[in-house]
Amino acid sequence: METARSAEKISPVPAQRLTSLDALRGFDMFWILGADSLVYALHETSSNPVTKFIAEQLDHAEWAGFQFYDLIFPMFVFIMGVSTVFSLTKIIEREGRAAAVKRVLIRGILLFIVGLIYSGGFTNPWPDMRLMGVLNRIALVYMFGGLAFCFLKTRGLIALAVSILLGYWALMAQLPFPDVRPTPGGDATITREGGFKKISDLNMASTNLIHGTYIQGVNLANYVDQKYLPGRKYDGTYDPEGLLSTIPAFATGLLGIFAGLFLRKQSVPAAKTAALLIGAGAASAAVGWLWGMEFPVIKKLWTSSYVLVAGGYSAMLLGAFYWLVDVKQKTAWCQPFIWIGMNPITLYLASNFMGGLGFHKLANRLAGGPVKSFFDMHVAKGCGELIISLIGVLLFVAFARFLYVRKIFLRL
Repeated sequence: METARSAEKISPVPAQRLTSLDALRGFDMFWILGADSLVYALHETSSNPVTKFIAEQLDHAEWAGFQFYDLIFPMFVFIMGVSTVFSLTKIIEREGRAAAVKRVLIRGILLFIVGLIYSGGFTNPWPDMRLMGVLNRIALVYMFGGLAFCFLKTRGLIALAVSILLGYWALMAQLPFPDVRPTPGGDATITREGGFKKISDLNMASTNLIHGTYIQGVNLANYVDQKYLPGRKYDGTYDPEGLLSTIPAFATGLLGIFAGLFLRKQSVPAAKTAALLIGAGAASAAVGWLWGMEFPVIKKLWTSSYVLVAGGYSAMLLGAFYWLVDVKQKTAWCQPFIWIGMNPITLYLASNFMGGLGFHKLANRLAGGPVKSFFDMHVAKGCGELIISLIGVLLFVAFARFLYVRKIFLRL
């Protein structure tokens, strides 16, 4: 029986793996695993306008706005969408749609469970347990995007993405919700991230309804988390990977699926494919910034404008990597990224199980204390931390190479 996906005329998968996709994924993970600490240390050692600018870009925008570090998470989701096209198409062609659906569900559930363990698992008793996190959102987006890819044609996927973006904007802008603020005379304080510390500090019975506000802690998505998301929230009474804000993240995955479908079109010359990806990405980012004038670009709400901005930049980087790595065959410069990109979940978990920024902590054991003091005193102030950060980067790159050379790959 012909499925919706197989009914579309898609050219056979290229025999050669998209090395650029692995390299871009590795470039993304490079910063997550601790390369940002190297930049911070360099700025402390030799502070100047250039290092200051780069260091600032390697931190999230406080709320509204966009910095380079705000691209890391959505770009991983985008890349996952691209990979979904190649992996599921193979399964559908060889084993049928039922096998692809089974793979999506099993892999998504396993990844969600790994996400719970990553966030602490059963270290603390309920309700001091986080149900939603980065890996949990990735798992949900993968399941949603994978199932949509299995059952919908390209036009259906486009309609779904548009509906999600417009629907989320309509909900956030128009749906009334109680004006939940600290109770009058209470001792509630705003956390560094803008949330309230305890649910007991909030007047959840407020009858004053508001809508269309995007203030930290006072918006529909944060209210939904405060009211309906059980367990521990990352930002006090709401979570940046909360319930409502996960919906537009589905659209980020779909944007990656669109890029993957385009990359499979063998009728378009490779160099032109790269140029079109960059052009489409620039257009998406421009539309996102224009939309942001009404619906602000906010990562912690994963606003629709943020989806388009982050998706646009991701497409531009994908186009650039594709042109340089797969079209021009320039791969020597990105080998470390390829090693990392082939094992992102393994490296991410390894870092977490060593205590978060685990490779940096391991480096501190090797070059901290007197070694760090020696460099600070005899070379330059802050040089000791720079050495530790450099060793941390070399450690996770070496570990990635070890796994790659021995063909050890975690496939959930």
